Amino acid sequence: MKTIYLGLILFLSLGHTYAQDLNSYQKDNFILGQDSLKYRILYPENMKKGKTYPLVLFLHGSGERGIDNQKQLTHGAKLFLDKKNRRKYPAIVIFPQCPPDSKWTHRLKEKSAEGDWIFKFPTESGPAKPAYMVDQLVNKIVAEENIDQKRIYIMGLSMGGIGTLEFLYRWPDKYTAAAVICGGHNPELVTKYSHVPIWFFHGAKDDVVPCKYSQLVYDEQKKHKTESKYTLYPKANHNSWDQAFSEPNLLKWLFSKRK
Repeated sequence: MKTIYLGLILFLSLGHTYAQDLNSYQKDNFILGQDSLKYRILYPENMKKGKTYPLVLFLHGSGERGIDNQKQLTHGAKLFLDKKNRRKYPAIVIFPQCPPDSKWTHRLKEKSAEGDWIFKFPTESGPAKPAYMVDQLVNKIVAEENIDQKRIYIMGLSMGGIGTLEFLYRWPDKYTAAAVICGGHNPELVTKYSHVPIWFFHGAKDDVVPCKYSQLVYDEQKKHKTESKYTLYPKANHNSWDQAFSEPNLLKWLFSKRK
């Protein structure tokens, strides 16, 4: 009984510590005209005045949409809170939250007669409002903080992985490198951002976003001789982010890229 009690205390203590760690991401609300966008921002430990820092933008998936300014930290936030990573890769990291019933893109999907997902990526009408808001937020942070503009990175998973590729298409000169997890997009648009190194991650058994949508973009990227990479996890389904975040060289690869 005593062992069970001590185990419960330890479990609750670890949960409390994790919640405290997430509080390192400061809460904020970006207002533009009549619109607003909730986001969390993490600053480097012991920031030095006058020193410039890389900026990382992380786009969450559809399950983390909301207005609580919390759920967007569900996946990926711990990666940047890791003490070793914070020491080795000091950066300003932002996690915006997409509102409910919205997306980072105008992506459409339907099922074929065989039951396969077919995605379409219309871009003619301009960026989705949450994407436009995020872009303006990034501009604001770059203008107000000491950002190394040669080292602005973008990452995303699922809906955010799709969003990452569309951000590269819409603002191709802004980002230095990208990590796309279980995402994908229209390969015909790659010429706009073929100069940007991208590391793609996908599960071969993904039944939410088929891995072919990453493969097609990667194949097109490689025609332009970029430094892009593609990691396919043979047994993974949609949650390939678990393995992607465990890749020992993920941040090393990302932060090594400079314009």
